[in-house]
Amino acid sequence: MTATPAATTLTPDICIIGAGAAGLSVAAAASAFGVPVVLIEQGKMGGECLNHGCVPSKSLLAAARRFAQLKALAKFGIHIDGAKIDYAKVRAHMQGVIAAIAPNDSAQRLRGLGVQVIAGTARFTDADTVVVGGTTIKAARYVIATGSSPANPLIAGLDSVPVLTNENIFDLNACPEHLLVIGGGPIGVELAQAYRRFGASVTIVETHRVLGGDDPECVDVVLAELERDGIAIHANTGVRQVSREGAKIRLTLETSAGEKTVEGSHLLVAAGRRPNIDSLDLTAAGIKFNANGVTVNKQLKTTNKKVYAIGDAAGGPRFTHVASYHANLVIRNALFRLPTKVDLSAIPHVTFSDPELAHVGLTEADAIKNKTRVRILRWAYHDNDRAQAERDTRGHIKVITDKGGKVLGATIVGENAGELIATWTLAVSQRLNIKAIAELVVPYPTLAEVGKRAAITYFTPGLRSPLLQRIVAFLRRRG
Repeated sequence: MTATPAATTLTPDICIIGAGAAGLSVAAAASAFGVPVVLIEQGKMGGECLNHGCVPSKSLLAAARRFAQLKALAKFGIHIDGAKIDYAKVRAHMQGVIAAIAPNDSAQRLRGLGVQVIAGTARFTDADTVVVGGTTIKAARYVIATGSSPANPLIAGLDSVPVLTNENIFDLNACPEHLLVIGGGPIGVELAQAYRRFGASVTIVETHRVLGGDDPECVDVVLAELERDGIAIHANTGVRQVSREGAKIRLTLETSAGEKTVEGSHLLVAAGRRPNIDSLDLTAAGIKFNANGVTVNKQLKTTNKKVYAIGDAAGGPRFTHVASYHANLVIRNALFRLPTKVDLSAIPHVTFSDPELAHVGLTEADAIKNKTRVRILRWAYHDNDRAQAERDTRGHIKVITDKGGKVLGATIVGENAGELIATWTLAVSQRLNIKAIAELVVPYPTLAEVGKRAAITYFTPGLRSPLLQRIVAFLRRRG
C-alpha cells in the first residue's frame, strides 16, 4: 500500500499561479533578487505562447511565407519547378522550434534559478491561502498569471461538429482540404493565409470588419493580398447555424443579401478568448472578476491587496509583450515598493500576415473621436529604393501627429512592419516630436527610410512659406 504524502505548508514571499509568459517573467526576476518563489502550473510549462500560440503559429507562417516566395522568384529571373509542400515536415519544423525554446521555460531551468515549481491546480481557500494537491501555501503576495483559452461563440450546432482552435490546429497531420474560419481577427487571418498557401481552400467569416481594430486604409492592403491568395472573405456576416453534411461541415450565414451556406472539411474558431480563472475560487479570496478577467487597478492589484493579476488573466490586450510588461510592473511594485501605473498608450501590436500590419498609439479614427487636431503623414513602400530592389512594394506608413508635431501614433502595412514599428513605439512612449525622426540618419537602402520620409513630409508645407523663400533669395543674393 502506498503511503499518502504528508501535507506540506510553504511560506514564500511570492506565489505565482501560471507558468506562461507572465508568470515565468515574474518568477525568474524575483528569484534573481534572492526572493523565495513558488510557481504553480497545471499544464505545460511555457503556457499558451510556447505551446499553442506565438511560437507554433509564427513557425507555421514562416514556412508558408517561404513557399509563397518561391512562386515569386520569377520576378528576379529565377525559375524553380516542382516545389511542393510536405506537411508532415512542416509540422516537424513547428515542433522543432517549440523544442528549441522549451528549455528556457522548463521547470528544470526555473528550479536551477531557485524557484520551487509545483505541478497541479491551484485554488484559494481564503484571502491568504492557496492549496495545490497536498500542499498549502501562505505567501506574502500572490500573482495570478493563468492566461486565457479560446472562447467558442454561441452558435447553434457548433457543439455538434469537430472544432479546431489554436490549441489543436497545429496537431493536424495533413493540410485541410477546405478550412472554414470563424473570426477575422489576427489569429484567424494569419492561420487562414498560411493554410491557403499550403494549398487549402479557405473561407473567413467575420461578424464585423476583418481586422476591425486596425486602421481601415491599412487593413485594405492586407485584404487585397488575402484575396489575391484566393481566400473567400465574408465580412459583416453572422453564422446562424453550424451543421454536418456527411464528411462536410456546413455554415449557414446571415448576410445583407440574405441567407447562404458554405461548406468545408475543417472548422477553425478564432472568435475571442476567455480568462483561465474558473478553478481558482477567487470568491473565497475576496477577489472580484468578470467575463473579461480579474478586476485590477492601475498597479495590477486585485480587490485582495495581497494578490496581483497579470497578462491575459487580467483582461486588456492579450499579447505576450503585454504580459512581460505587466510582470515588470509587478516586480517593481511588489519587491521594491516603487509606484507603478499601467499605461497602454504605447503598446504595439502586429498581425503577422503577409504583408505585416503593425500599429502603436492613436489611429486617425481615435484622433477624430477624441476631437484631436492632427496631421496625417504618409509614405509608400513603392517610393522606397530597398522595396523596389526586393520587388515588394506593397503597403505604406501612416503617422499621426498633433499640430505641433508630437508623434501620437503610427500604422505600418508592408514588409517587416513588425520590426519597423519599434521606432514609432519609442516615439510614442517618449512623446517625441516628429523632428527627431526626420533628423535620424538611417542606412541606405533600407525600409527604415519609409518612416523617415514620412516624417520629412511634416515640414514640406513650410518650404513654400513666402517668408522662407524671401530669406533664401536674400541669402543667395549675398553669395
